[in-house]
Amino acid sequence: MRKLTLLALVAVSLVLERPTPATAATHALLPVPASAEFSSGGLPLDAHFGVSVRGYSDARLQRAIDRALLRIERRTGLTLSHELAKNAEPATLIVSAAAPGQAVQNVEEDESYTLEVTLQQATLRAPSVVGILRGLETLLQLVEIGKSGYVLQTAVINDKPRFPWRGLLIDPARHFLPIAVVKRNLDAMAMVKLNVLHWHLSDDEGFCVESRRYPRLQEYGSDGHYYTQDQIREIVAYARDRGIRVVPEFDLPAHTTSWFVGYPQYASAPGPYAIARTTFDIKLPAFDPTREEVYEFIEGFIGEISPLFPDPCWHIGGDEVKPDHWDANPAIQAFKAQHGFKDNAALQAYFNQKLMEILTRHGKQMMGWDEILHPGLPRETVIQSWRDAASLAQAAQMGFRGILSEGYYLDSMDTAAKHYASDPVPEGTHLDAVQAARILGGEVCAWGEYVDSENLDSRIWPRTAAIAERLWSPREVTDGADMYRRLDRMSVLLEETGVTHLSGPRVMLRRLAGSENIATLQAFLRLVEPLSADDRFDQPDHPDRLTPLVRLRDIAIPDSPGRREVGSMVDGLLRDAPRYGAFRADLEREFRGWQELPAALAALSAHAPLVRDAEPAAAKLADLGGAGREALTYFTRGETAPQQWVQSKLALLDAAAKPQANLRVAVAPALRKLILAAAKTDPPSR
Repeated sequence: MRKLTLLALVAVSLVLERPTPATAATHALLPVPASAEFSSGGLPLDAHFGVSVRGYSDARLQRAIDRALLRIERRTGLTLSHELAKNAEPATLIVSAAAPGQAVQNVEEDESYTLEVTLQQATLRAPSVVGILRGLETLLQLVEIGKSGYVLQTAVINDKPRFPWRGLLIDPARHFLPIAVVKRNLDAMAMVKLNVLHWHLSDDEGFCVESRRYPRLQEYGSDGHYYTQDQIREIVAYARDRGIRVVPEFDLPAHTTSWFVGYPQYASAPGPYAIARTTFDIKLPAFDPTREEVYEFIEGFIGEISPLFPDPCWHIGGDEVKPDHWDANPAIQAFKAQHGFKDNAALQAYFNQKLMEILTRHGKQMMGWDEILHPGLPRETVIQSWRDAASLAQAAQMGFRGILSEGYYLDSMDTAAKHYASDPVPEGTHLDAVQAARILGGEVCAWGEYVDSENLDSRIWPRTAAIAERLWSPREVTDGADMYRRLDRMSVLLEETGVTHLSGPRVMLRRLAGSENIATLQAFLRLVEPLSADDRFDQPDHPDRLTPLVRLRDIAIPDSPGRREVGSMVDGLLRDAPRYGAFRADLEREFRGWQELPAALAALSAHAPLVRDAEPAAAKLADLGGAGREALTYFTRGETAPQQWVQSKLALLDAAAKPQANLRVAVAPALRKLILAAAKTDPPSR
């Protein structure tokens, strides 16, 4: 057990501490700039470091500089002057913005900047303050250790985003997220140059906003967890300070159970209603689209709340409308017949047209999920595609602007590499230049069914940083291996913002184990991953909204480090054919550690019952560890593994691929490659 603990600590340290200093040949920037040239040497960072602002200056710009200086101090231990130098005084960093930027930021905002760092001075220029915000984040990534202390890597960078919409959706309606959680994720978004917070503020499970006109919305529909109007203003201002827009979503006409707990008279079926407790299943309640008093109620709400959100976009949701309550309501059926509506899609289009009129009166632009796409929909509507990139291309061809979320759903538990490969405008998309320009970018979705304020960060970061690069950097930046090299460094830097993606799982493990001795659990979690939301919903112990999210399935992180590390060792071994000496000793130790896991975990579970959730997956890992050691023996002897042995080990892999207490064995693909190689069988193409 002591050996296993040491192995786990070494593995974790390798994942968390991989310095990658930039050189003339390579760099560690993420996102990759549009254009960058690096040279040897660095601009010294010392106590004499000073900043001067030339051209336009305002409080937002000065606060951004102050935050940047504070981060440099914390990273280097230096004490820096936060007082801006006078124009005539020498300064290490000159910041020059031509204009403040838009009063209300939108997709037309100029986020470009140029950054030049020489051996004597750094100069950051941008057409707007928002461009300066983006450039400061790049500048902070250039901080590294030189021969005599900290330096800024010398470089000439000309940068601008590929897409103007680079967003992150968070969902406090399913599990409420305090404003401190929202703020730290806004800081992390700014670090990787995301610029839209999509705030999903209502759903069947909760209504998260204070309405003074309709107070029963939060009094009956929130379980007491909602944002006051002052808190909303605070978040919007905090986001703007970082060049981030806030787009609210209030889902209509479905996903609306929480509305009807306090106001059942506007639903399509009689109440009473209660807040939904089950998660991830589609509920039936929906607004009645045939009655004028429904639109008066909605307009009253929008009229009250819209001033809190200056952004031009207002997201109406519009997805997953189940027809049951509409079909069972005689008055709604009569209305459809009277208006010649052939189906419920036409009825929803009518609802959306009425909603568009309301939003237009309040100076808002309608946005919704791709189910709202309909020939009669006003072309000003922004379409968010969650089903596939083809629907986004179709919307662009029809004249709609839109963004992509398919491929960016974090609850799929996919690897950063898989998310990274998804592009809003994939190669081969048949769009002309005008149509392609209607695709504004993309948005990461962190849905809230299986996350709360404690494990949210580890499900968002660092994978979202890879998607941020896909949305900012040139199309040609596609090297997944290089992305991971830079992502490992960025993962550590992100902790400067306060996000807990690295520290949070350790806190949860210590509580679960009732001890500081969590190395065995870390070694186990390094090799497994949580199930996707769809797969988890199919499990017999499916949680509801009130289930504490504190078990190993909630602590495990997607894209576990063991997947890459074991895969890299297997690849290195196979590249060393016919000697097969590279990484062989490392793999032998790795596999032996897997075999020791069940006994080590059993010792922990005697005092920590929740550790027993690890037993099914640990048993499978022990089997795979034995298979891996046997495979290494065939390589050592220069023998070809017999087919009977191969088939028995592939059966083990098939068993390990199935869910094990809501966990999945992440290293199984690497073992499959090793087993097939031992039999001189090419792995199947994927």
